[in-house]
Amino acid sequence: MSYISLSNFSTSRFVLTGFPGLEVYSLWFAIPFTSIYITVFLGNCLVLHVIRTEPSLHQSMFYFLAMLALTDMCMGLSTVHTVLGILWGFIQEISLDACIAQSYFIHGLSFMESSVLLAMSFDRYIAICNPLRYSSIQTNDKIMKIGVAILCRSSMLSPPVIIRLKFLHYCRPHFLSHSFCLHQDLIRMACSDIRFNSIYALSLVICTLLLDSVLILASYVLILHTVSSIASREERIKSLQTCVSHISAVLVFYIPIIGLTMVHRFGKHLSPLVHVLMGSIYIIFPPLMNPIIYRIKTQQIRVRIGKLFSLNGS
Repeated sequence: MSYISLSNFSTSRFVLTGFPGLEVYSLWFAIPFTSIYITVFLGNCLVLHVIRTEPSLHQSMFYFLAMLALTDMCMGLSTVHTVLGILWGFIQEISLDACIAQSYFIHGLSFMESSVLLAMSFDRYIAICNPLRYSSIQTNDKIMKIGVAILCRSSMLSPPVIIRLKFLHYCRPHFLSHSFCLHQDLIRMACSDIRFNSIYALSLVICTLLLDSVLILASYVLILHTVSSIASREERIKSLQTCVSHISAVLVFYIPIIGLTMVHRFGKHLSPLVHVLMGSIYIIFPPLMNPIIYRIKTQQIRVRIGKLFSLNGS
């Protein structure tokens, strides 16, 4: 196969590799991946429906959970057409413009999920460390302002580095290492000066994902300090149980990101399949697991979903 220079941006095409070396098994991968995406959409829709229809769940904790579910749904929507398109044999290539748009949504939604998890950690901190003032601090107006701030932060930070992708000169083989577009994949194919992209992207990760994770950790240090001063062991356990769902969601989000970063940085010698699998886990695992986590670990959600299905079954 020959590769042409992408000097004409409107006709730029990139090949999505899918699962390299396992193309003959694409249909076998298509079935479970389709099931996973269906579960992602149904699970997060169910969480949103329960929160919207149950008045007792109209609290800051569940509003943040609704933001998380909406973010997860959008993450699934941003990748479903290329991932399933490749596996079912409908898509093999993607245009530069579509690739840039997908990259923007993937990275922007990752920043949004990190921001929501940070807001949830502070919500847990206030609920445990200052319970008497919780309802007066976490008002609906305050939650709305936090939601707008999260949206602005997530949508406005990445455009400078994403837009610049449009004006890079791509002369290397146009093979993306995933079933979707990531910024780090595109700049590897560029022959232009990518120092701005590299420095800005690193700074962005440090100022968002890394900073958020440090602040989340700090909030739990304060929570543990407060909980340790509670005399009753039962009360300590009860207080910490309210954080289990959030801690699980944080781990489900950050562990795949760390794994994918390590693979991209230090795993050049690894099989391309490893890169694809880590990328798929990073994209699909949090949206799949978060509804399950909150369904199992949050009593209010569990009870309401149980009532919903028992009502439908009666």
